[in-house]
Amino acid sequence: MNKAFFSIQRLIILGIFAVIPLLTHAQRRPSNIISPEVLSDNSVIFRLKAPNAHAVEVSGTWPSSLFKNNIPMIKKDSVYEVQVGPLPSDMYEYEFIIDGIPTLDPNSSMVTRDGAWIQNRLMIPGTQADTYDEKNVPHGDLKALWYNSPSLGAERRMFVYTPPNYDKSKKNYPVLYLLHGGGGDEEVWLSRGRANYIIDNLIASGKAEPMIVVITNGNPLTPAAPLDRPASMQNKLPVGINSMASGKFEESLVKDVIPYIEKNYRVIADADHRAITGFSMGGYQTQNITNSNPTKFKYIGVMSMGLFSTFRNDGGYNKEEHIKQLKELQKNNPKVYWVAMGKQDFLYDSAIKLKALYDGIGFKYTYRENEGRHDWNAWRLYLSEFSQMLFK
Repeated sequence: MNKAFFSIQRLIILGIFAVIPLLTHAQRRPSNIISPEVLSDNSVIFRLKAPNAHAVEVSGTWPSSLFKNNIPMIKKDSVYEVQVGPLPSDMYEYEFIIDGIPTLDPNSSMVTRDGAWIQNRLMIPGTQADTYDEKNVPHGDLKALWYNSPSLGAERRMFVYTPPNYDKSKKNYPVLYLLHGGGGDEEVWLSRGRANYIIDNLIASGKAEPMIVVITNGNPLTPAAPLDRPASMQNKLPVGINSMASGKFEESLVKDVIPYIEKNYRVIADADHRAITGFSMGGYQTQNITNSNPTKFKYIGVMSMGLFSTFRNDGGYNKEEHIKQLKELQKNNPKVYWVAMGKQDFLYDSAIKLKALYDGIGFKYTYRENEGRHDWNAWRLYLSEFSQMLFK
């Protein structure tokens, strides 16, 4: 073995020993410390008992135009504390940073996951949070199921949401196919996206049509979320989003997922009753799927993504072919083609270029821009808005 190997091994060991003291510096349950504490004006007090820590910050997804994303906490005796806010009504993710190392809030069991990102959840009451919260309304059923994907040569897992009273009726329903971003899996739209509660609440208020929602795993190399993969696959999968941009998932959704849903669920199996949307990489995949299958979907939503599709086997971009596909798609006259992008999103410029392409060829679309970044505050908002446009 070479010196590089031993250097890496030494760094890993040193890293482990560096983390152990920090874990002992922060409190462990049970504790009488309240964190987070949401006050009547929607300000929030964060607290962490960490007597031996040198510096603690709280990092959150609150609007950067109002507050810093990383806010230093003040030590009072052995407890670090800070008040943030008032915050706009919404759902946020946050974590503590102890001497430079991110950690969860040990006083909160509200934890969500997006791929390897595991953070605490903070719900600030009000109109926006009401859309995401579990309410006393009729709930749809949510089922995790395995299906065969000949296109990928594997058994794969997805979630299917059926609207309230689906099992008691004989009605056929429209379907929304909901795609996640790079590094995610089929659980993220439920854990962090609150998709089933958003749809429940909008159906109950009459703002959305009852629909089936299909939430897939967009990584063609993984059959399921981490805890539902074979143990032999753990820590042996490539890191990054390259596999999700290969075009393999797009093929499997059209050839495997849609036929499975239309065979096993009571659906209205035509383009007028099919919708598809996704954020980031899922927005890229949405473009690929609808550009290549112009008669499949009448409702299309591209969230936080403006990068153009690729069409050559070598991964290059063929503008002529892209425009040809877009014109075929336009002939099918989508009822909704919706592009949503945050002004502070790092992909903002790509959306401007996508708009320029669409405007240049007369492709019809609706553009929605908001104050926001490339994060779940935007994607939950987009789903709550897009789902209200469907199947009207």
